[in-house]
Amino acid sequence: MADPFGFMKYPRVNNPFRKVEDRIKDFKEMQGPLSDEERRRQAARCMNCGVPHCHAGFFYAGGRAVSGCPNDNLIPEWNDLVYRQEDKRAFERLTKTNPLPEFTGRVCPAPCEVACNEALNGQGITIKDNERFIIEQAFKHDWVIDSGMPLQRNGIKVAIVGSGPAGLSAAWQLNKFGFDVTVYERDDRPGGLTMYGIPNMKLPKEIVARRIATMEAVGIKFIVNTNVGVDITAEELRAQYQRIILTIGARAARDLAVPGRELNGIMQAVDFLTLATKQVLKDGTQANKALAGKKVVVIGGGDTGNDCIATAVRQGAADIKQLEITRQAPTKRLASNPWPQWPMVAKLGYGQQEAQELFGKDLTTYEATAVGFKGQNGQLSSMTTSKVRLFKPIPGTEQEQPVDLVLLAMGFTGAQKSIMDAFGIKKVNEDYTTNQDQLYVAGDARRGPSLVIWGIHEGRMVADQVARSCEVKL
Repeated sequence: MADPFGFMKYPRVNNPFRKVEDRIKDFKEMQGPLSDEERRRQAARCMNCGVPHCHAGFFYAGGRAVSGCPNDNLIPEWNDLVYRQEDKRAFERLTKTNPLPEFTGRVCPAPCEVACNEALNGQGITIKDNERFIIEQAFKHDWVIDSGMPLQRNGIKVAIVGSGPAGLSAAWQLNKFGFDVTVYERDDRPGGLTMYGIPNMKLPKEIVARRIATMEAVGIKFIVNTNVGVDITAEELRAQYQRIILTIGARAARDLAVPGRELNGIMQAVDFLTLATKQVLKDGTQANKALAGKKVVVIGGGDTGNDCIATAVRQGAADIKQLEITRQAPTKRLASNPWPQWPMVAKLGYGQQEAQELFGKDLTTYEATAVGFKGQNGQLSSMTTSKVRLFKPIPGTEQEQPVDLVLLAMGFTGAQKSIMDAFGIKKVNEDYTTNQDQLYVAGDARRGPSLVIWGIHEGRMVADQVARSCEVKL
């Protein structure tokens, strides 16, 4: 490493967040960059640690959780190159494994940072922020398009269904291999989760649009407003393309089967976030009064629930509450949760922080759920909550409260079954192949709801598998 004592010389400095009182006034990006000088000092903090835990996924909890980067990013190498001011080489090393670092550099929870050896006794390296710096340098200096151009075309046509992180990653990799790639998207804009599932203040939509434009510039085609299985049949795709990859995500949302669920005013979180983003795309990033005077309850305590809270704040909600069915995490790391595992400790998400500062109170009730809804003339007006034990309501603890909007952010159960059925897919294998020779499945559609970096990894891996099946040299 250029400066093996950098972690001792320089304190950790994160990319700065805008103040809460300022950022809740609009949907503009919350976090800004450091100066180039400070960024290179942060890169210098990467230790010459010999056995880095950051760049190799460490699985635990029966393989359900990962610490470190599941995409095997070459983190110490590009950190060192940033410190040396060799930004183009850093970009080349970063994109050997991650073709979409402008996404992960903004929204990844960075399990690499908590697995960093420096995090054992310190705070870890600012890997995520360094990654964002590298890709922004690449776009600034026009390196990205050249990096995605194929040396030659092989004449093999591939269709990718779904344009989320896995679909975009697979498309980029296959195009570099020389395939003719067409991506089908059922929404009106490409990007999938990155376009409509993540709010603008976390991932600005011009960043997504920039990536799509870059992909079109290197020869990838996008067809939007096309619901595969409805607007175009599986048979038509089979006839037009030698290979088909389904990266349709895990968009089957978990629901709440309780009395009154059919009332207007109860929405799935992703539907709410999609409408909010469409409004931002149409009207601009200023905060609006779409929820002025409304009482909002978010059911679910994960990242999506946090995004809903932050969005409701910017839409002028009069009150926001959150129900979380699990118990609150401990304030300190338990002995059963050692480094380099992800620290399972209580913390406020950015949306919770904003709502708490705005309303002056805790908004989350743990070990609680909704057991019924009531309304008038088909419109939601109140909900009944209950305490829970082992995920089941406790009789006699019910309470009724007024509410105007309930957002269900309880996670997802898997891929949309109708699309799988349309292609006759009955089995999806570990190597992304299926019982249909022509068909492959990757991303959340294969592994279930997961991180953006997992989608990128699976997209890259399925692209390699397709190339091998066509005997194309990698």
